[in-house]
Order: sequence, then C-alpha cells, then structure tokens
Amino acid sequence: MYNNNSNNDGERRPRPRFTREGDARPRFSREGDQPRPRFNREGDQPRPRFNREGDQPRPRFNRDSESRPQRSFGARPKRNNGLYSQRKQQTYREQFEDPTKPIRLNKYLANAGICSRREADDFIQAGVITVNGVVVDSLGAKVLPTDDIRFHNQPVRRERKVYILLNKPKNTVTTTDDPQERHTVIDIVRNACAERIYPVGRLDRNTTGVLLLTNDGDLAAKLTHPKFNKKKVYAVTLDRDLDEVDEAIVRAGVVLDDERIIPDALEFPKPDRRHIGLEIHSGQNRVVRRIFEKVGYKVVNLDRVSFAGLTKKNVGRGKWRYLTPKEVAFLQMGNF
Repeated sequence: MYNNNSNNDGERRPRPRFTREGDARPRFSREGDQPRPRFNREGDQPRPRFNREGDQPRPRFNRDSESRPQRSFGARPKRNNGLYSQRKQQTYREQFEDPTKPIRLNKYLANAGICSRREADDFIQAGVITVNGVVVDSLGAKVLPTDDIRFHNQPVRRERKVYILLNKPKNTVTTTDDPQERHTVIDIVRNACAERIYPVGRLDRNTTGVLLLTNDGDLAAKLTHPKFNKKKVYAVTLDRDLDEVDEAIVRAGVVLDDERIIPDALEFPKPDRRHIGLEIHSGQNRVVRRIFEKVGYKVVNLDRVSFAGLTKKNVGRGKWRYLTPKEVAFLQMGNF
C-alpha cells in the first residue's frame, strides 16, 4: 500500500527535495543567501587542521617529547589453560610439618619420590638405607625430618609436591609400569614433571575420565581410603534401556563381595534410559560395571566425570593440567 506520494497507477513518485513551504531547499546557511562554507565561525578562511595555539600542523607526538617512542613488546608467554605458569603450577605451599614429630622411614622414602612404601620396605631390609650414618634394616623404624637419611650413600631430599589431573582416554592402563608394555597413563604425563608421580586409584583400561596423579602419599591415602566417602560421578551407557524394575533394584542396593552398594544418586540425563548419571562413593574394583551386570545389563561406555570434586572441564580427552593451589587446598582439607 502506498502513501499520498503514489499516483493512481500505484507507482510511487519520487519525493521532491523541497521545504514544507514549497520552495526548493537550498544548501545555504540560515543567515544568508550564500552557500554554507566549510569554514571556521570566526573567519572566512578554511578550517586548517592545526593546533589551537599556533599555525603549525598538529604533530603526532607526545606532549612532552618531540616524537612518540614506539613500544616494543616481547613474545607473550604461553599460559597453560590460562591459569598459571608451569613453574607456579608445580610449586605448592607445603603444609606445616613438625620437625620433632617422628615419621615412618618407608613413608619418608615414598614422600621423597625414591620408591613406593612397599618397595621402601624391601630396600630397608636389604640394608641400603642409613640414618645419621647407621644402617637401619628393621621395618617400622621411624625418623625425624631433620635426620641425615641416605639411600645407597646418596642423601635423600624431600620432593616438591605435584598434582596433575588427567582426562584418561580409552586403551590406557592405570599403572606406573605394565609388564605387557601397553600404553599407560604415565606415558601421557611423562614430560609433566621431573618428580615420580603415580595414579590415585584405578580406572579400567576402557574407562575414561578424571584421574589424579601425584607424589603426595598422604593425600593419595585419603583419596583411596573408603572412610573418607569420596564422591565419584559416572556417565554410564548401557546396551539397552534400564527397566524400571531393575532401576528399583539398583537404587535399593546390590550386594557385591558381601557388601551392599547403594548409589548416592541415579539420574537419566537424556530422554532414553540407556544413558545414566550415577553418583557413588564405593571404592570396589569395577564397581559400576558389576552393579549393572548384576541386574543383567552390559556397560558399553563408562566415563568418570567427577572425582573428589575435581572435574574434567576444559580438559580434552587424553590431555592433562596441573591442579590449582586452591584445588589442592580443598583436597588437603578433605572437602571432597
């Protein structure tokens, strides 16, 4: 539909460039009949692109110097996931340690990154550990942090603590050394640090998701002991939809190794009933797969999305990152 500027044929007429009074709109100034010049208000000369104080062109300089110095920037340092530098991520504030409190010798060796506690017992019995110049070959021996402890006549120094979160891929074994020479999680994080780290807990070879690796033996013991009730959340995919009757059985608890395993939560994040979100705190081996095998289902895909409050957010499959100092503090305080 056209306005009043349309003729009877429906064609739109061009709008004339007139004023409302009917006169052609001149491109003049309001005060006179001359065309509006592009001049200053004070004079008749064209407006120069000068400074206000003088007649010279405005230089592109600083006010205090004759020329503006060019800033030189070095290469911007790379940031690991935008959080902290690699050196800062590997260095954490050590918890206060009482120098007068004895500590078991095997634990001291394990915390120093020499070996595991079990291997330390073998070295102690072999007589290769000396404390203040005296060979110690009895299990259960205790030492002070201030003692001179040597392994094969080499001084033992405490390692700095390192905490790494890995988004474990499939076909990867959760171990430090595999006799069958399969791909391990240590192979993925081998260049992450010089310290000897090991995985906290285990994930099946084809189970993916959050895995913590560290050389902090005390924290590892907390995270693997059942009494601390660490929450673990899994994304489970079954071979078929979970029947409501079987769902009720799983919710009520399934007996595995003379222990009733009751999930903390069971949800269906998708419209179908094959995909399940399961929250559990049991530390039994292959516990999720065995729960559903008990009611006649096969788990075709299992992914751990959360462990002790740690998630794999912004960590791709097969990638890793250092824990932040805040995350380490929460774990050490037991806020799982």
